[in-house]
Amino acid sequence: MRVPLSWLREYVDLPATETGRDVQAKLISVGLEVETVEQVGDGIKGPLVVGKVLTIEELEGFKKPIRFCTVDVGRANGTGEPQEIVCGARNFAVGDKVVVVLPGAVLPGDFAIAARKTYGKTSHGMICSGDELGMGDDGSHGIIVLPPEHEVGTDAIELLQLVDEVLDIAVTPDRGYALSIRGVARETAIAYGLPLSDPALLDVPGPNAFGYPVQVSDPMGCDRFTARTVTGLDPEARSPLWLTRRLQKAGMRPISLAVDITNYVMLELGQPLHAYDRSRVQGPIGVRRAEQGEKLTTLDGVKRTLDAEDLVITDDRGPIGLAGVMGGANTEIDDTEGTTTEVVVEAAHFDALSISRTARRHKLASEASKRFERGVDPQAASAAAQRTVDLLVLLAGGTADAGVTEVIAPSAPHTITIPANHPDKVAGVDYGRETVVRRLQQVGCDVYGQDELIVTVPSWRPDLTDPNDLAEEVIRLEGYENLPSTLPKPPAGRGLTDRQRLHRRVGRALAGAGYVEAPNYPFIGEHVFDQFGLAADDPNRKVVKLVNPLSDEEPALRTTLLPGLLGALRRNDGRGSHDLALFETGLVFHPREELKIAVRLPVDRRPTDEEIASLTEALPLQPRHAAVVLTGAREQAGWWGKGRPSDWADAVESARVLAREAGTELVVRGGQYGPWHPGRCAELAVVVEGVEQVIGYAGELHPGVLKTLGLPARTSAMELDLDVLELASAGVPKGPKISTFPVATQDVALVVDASVPHAGVEAALREGAGELLESIRLFDVYENAAQLGEGKKSLAYALRFRAADRTLTVDEASAARDAAVVLAGERVGAVLRG
Repeated sequence: MRVPLSWLREYVDLPATETGRDVQAKLISVGLEVETVEQVGDGIKGPLVVGKVLTIEELEGFKKPIRFCTVDVGRANGTGEPQEIVCGARNFAVGDKVVVVLPGAVLPGDFAIAARKTYGKTSHGMICSGDELGMGDDGSHGIIVLPPEHEVGTDAIELLQLVDEVLDIAVTPDRGYALSIRGVARETAIAYGLPLSDPALLDVPGPNAFGYPVQVSDPMGCDRFTARTVTGLDPEARSPLWLTRRLQKAGMRPISLAVDITNYVMLELGQPLHAYDRSRVQGPIGVRRAEQGEKLTTLDGVKRTLDAEDLVITDDRGPIGLAGVMGGANTEIDDTEGTTTEVVVEAAHFDALSISRTARRHKLASEASKRFERGVDPQAASAAAQRTVDLLVLLAGGTADAGVTEVIAPSAPHTITIPANHPDKVAGVDYGRETVVRRLQQVGCDVYGQDELIVTVPSWRPDLTDPNDLAEEVIRLEGYENLPSTLPKPPAGRGLTDRQRLHRRVGRALAGAGYVEAPNYPFIGEHVFDQFGLAADDPNRKVVKLVNPLSDEEPALRTTLLPGLLGALRRNDGRGSHDLALFETGLVFHPREELKIAVRLPVDRRPTDEEIASLTEALPLQPRHAAVVLTGAREQAGWWGKGRPSDWADAVESARVLAREAGTELVVRGGQYGPWHPGRCAELAVVVEGVEQVIGYAGELHPGVLKTLGLPARTSAMELDLDVLELASAGVPKGPKISTFPVATQDVALVVDASVPHAGVEAALREGAGELLESIRLFDVYENAAQLGEGKKSLAYALRFRAADRTLTVDEASAARDAAVVLAGERVGAVLRG
């Protein structure tokens, strides 16, 4: 919202010495974000005067039309003689009043004016356009032609209001009232402790039966509709300079008198308005929901297909405007033809949510929709209509019709009950009842009561809905900078939870294993499940959708970490980094079977365990997962060796790293799921309270998935549920007891069927060897049909035995090894090789 300081001073009697910077500081102190203060006309210097064109001589022989003019500037040039000026513009004629800058003046951009010879003539100054004076876009793109009533020699700097300060305010969605001079003036008056001259305090006639007929079919979408009629307008009337200059400073382009007046009143009071050419409206004006598929051509010339949720303005022909967004072309006031002599002024109040959705649906953000979706004062509609009528009568010579139409849906003012000391508790400051009441009354509230205050919220503040909103108003007006800085006193001895410690250990372990953390946004598009090849009934397809997503392509919360990680891998690979190992730990989201409404937690005390539990039950399930993706070289080649590429085994090993950090045994077996290669996918499981639970998968991704996602060949990935892994853990890891006795190593090679997984053989050996077994390692896999037989393979293991209290004998180590081999034979049919 751009607010000219000269306009603001009309409603707040600011001290003459106050600058835009001073007002900026005051408004920031009460919570308005004033981004910049623009110095309009900064550096401009006269003489800049009104002149009258006396003669025009067309100069020939040049590439473009050139005119040599004499202009009467009165005594501004010190002689009273006509001023000779060369000009290339052609939108003025003899007798027109124009703006002339004389030698010695300085225009915006430090452009000094001097007499100079050009096109064979000496030009003593310039005839100015709006761009040259820094006036912005006035729609004419030519010389400024002034109304004939202005006297020759008049100072044009003051006449055109070229010097001013404009405050540029970033209005947050909850403060829609600040999208008006009236709203900003109210905040300024509060900040300075000065009275406000409210421009909405007008004498407005009551409704009667003679007004233009209006039928509102949807009172929920439109709870107030005011219509006024003005006749006898002068179609040749143009917007006066003061009006166009205020619009330009506020960032709007002057169009025509009727439209300029509605825009001016909207900026002044915050109430969007619309003016219809009465001769082009057929029958009563109506407000209803659109019929699905109805067509409407809006003022921007676009033919739009309407949705059944759109709120529209109609006449007997059908829709003539998108309510609160943009009018229709079929009732437009066409200033080019100069035929509009009667207008119907609409000042209505529409449902904020409906307008917001319509504007977004049609990608049609307008000044009106921006205000309606943030909240417009419904009580200002009749005053805005009256102000518009008054200006049309004053500036266009019209006559206000006696008829006044007001359609109003019954509503009661919003009332909030609040303890008088509630702001004190929220801020931690002792404001006292008198301060609380005074500040709420300054906002516009009616306040009654002593210890318990009954507060009636003003109509222009729909954002004030509960006690905390009122507390915020008191705190911001008393000054955020006056809040004391106090640190909370946490109770001693809590520290990190076991869950938090595990998450930190997991991150450090993966980083130590060569992975780089790559956090991603928790949003996905449901098309990714098709790319991953998930079954139609897969639980991961059930997502939590966002009401207001950042991107329409990713409207849901993730149920897996892989899409984000694989996207990061693809981007890095595309930018030349081909050896990648990335990891992420984060929450995934699953909807609950039963939807519950979240409770609002208190701010003046710690929520109870029951309140926290109730809030948690209303949220989606949010387990924490860990995932890795890797591609390219796992070990770099160099003078030390050949190196090796990453493969599925590295993905499986990353899961084992996490299991070791959790202090639990990980069950690894062949599996098949979603995006993984069916022959190179490991299913990961743990035992929780005696029940085995699958917690994730690891391995090489399917070639089809890699091609669809544009990923490098042989990319591998792992993802598991950290929360379930924690449940299977033994708690905080304990340091191992180190034996001072020597280790006894026994090697064993077993022949098994080629289909038997290594994990099954290792589990049997580990169980059979008993407590003396310290570690087991697979160090060789051998396949040879001639020596081992068809469909056989040899697995060679190194078994390390150690006792905590003695040195093991060879017989003891051999007995443990033999017991392990026997159990492996019983379990998986293993036979000792050789």
